[in-house]
Amino acid sequence: MEPLYQQTHKQVHEIQSHMGRLETADKQSVHLENEIQASIDQIFSHLERLEILSSKEPPNKRQNAKLRVDQLKYDVQHLQSALRNFQHRRYTREHQERQREELLSRPFTTNGTQKKILDIANMLGLSNTVMRLIEKRAFQDKYLMIGGMLLTCVVMFLVVQYLT
Repeated sequence: MEPLYQQTHKQVHEIQSHMGRLETADKQSVHLENEIQASIDQIFSHLERLEILSSKEPPNKRQNAKLRVDQLKYDVQHLQSALRNFQHRRYTREHQERQREELLSRPFTTNGTQKKILDIANMLGLSNTVMRLIEKRAFQDKYLMIGGMLLTCVVMFLVVQYLT
């Protein structure tokens, strides 16, 4: 039982070091995750064998052997949980990156919006001439607003100059 226990214990420590590298690995993380999962599966099979062997130990060593196997099982379950958490974070991050790329690849043009507005206006019975007049008026209104703002600033400046 002892050699198998030592080998399994050593594998648990190797997995713990791999988990540390997993946080810093970027593109290789999937490959490393698969290696870690395979190691964890192998350790679980070793633990089953160790449980059988611990029950065959002499009565004075049996409880100690079961405690050691249970501790290993507990450690491996935590490693399994940590691996799942890492995979979940990676899947979430990849999903967010895909959504971001999808949003950035969408064309955000006003021409499409303007075309839709024209289509809606045509459906409502407004002619293209009326729509052009409305667009021209909006363009003129913008210049009127800018001119009014400048005139207001000049008047305020003159009032401050002459009253102080």
